[in-house]
Amino acid sequence: MSQRHRTTDVPLPPKQEVRAHAHGERHRINIELHNIATEVSSGLDPHDVEEPGAAWKPEHHHDAEVAKARVSNRKRNRRHWKTKEWKRRTLLRRKRAEAFREVGEA
Repeated sequence: MSQRHRTTDVPLPPKQEVRAHAHGERHRINIELHNIATEVSSGLDPHDVEEPGAAWKPEHHHDAEVAKARVSNRKRNRRHWKTKEWKRRTLLRRKRAEAFREVGEA
């Protein structure tokens, strides 16, 4: 199951090499951010600091456009039934229904 998307046409790099590359990327990013933090903490105005551009971010494996399309298609108002105040709301509904019944009888 885990290898169903892999083809034999393209040989995969060794796992150690992939992990080493990822480690190097994380290290490089942390060094860049540490340098910026050091400059700001040493008294340099944050607006004067030259931020690393988009090039310092690691490259993601997924397609950004596909991810944006999936997020926009997702319903945001769908919630789990047991929200934070579900007990209180249930009690309020019962009291409101009881009040309407009492008004209807009178």
